[in-house]
Amino acid sequence: MSNVTRFGVSLDDELLQKFDDLIEKIGYSSRSEALRDLIRNRLVEEEWKEESTVTIGILGLTFDHAARELTEKLTKIQHQNIHAIVSSTHIHLDHHNCLEVIILKGESGLIKRIADELISTKSVKHGKLLMMTTGSRLF
Repeated sequence: MSNVTRFGVSLDDELLQKFDDLIEKIGYSSRSEALRDLIRNRLVEEEWKEESTVTIGILGLTFDHAARELTEKLTKIQHQNIHAIVSSTHIHLDHHNCLEVIILKGESGLIKRIADELISTKSVKHGKLLMMTTGSRLF
């Protein structure tokens, strides 16, 4: 951060107090750090709206490993999209339930389509896509 610009922000006292309470709870050292993260998060959200922007996605899926042919279906979808799959980790949570964590890299539109296909596969109990950034468009 070579050039820093300082600016004022007007906030309602109650809103500012809630913000201060929150950033203290989270552990930010200053309002500036918290604001920078809020801005970056919004920029990443906007980045994901541009479907051709290369982004990173972290997809988590929970499912019962014994569900009929589910593992094969999930593996098939991943193999069909091997160009976007960076890594995949399978974790045994208990006797029945598993967590699959898949890291994807590619155009945001493609990552969303792959995630939707995997999440909507019959017998997947829960799925969530964490939308990340490569960082190349952030400062």
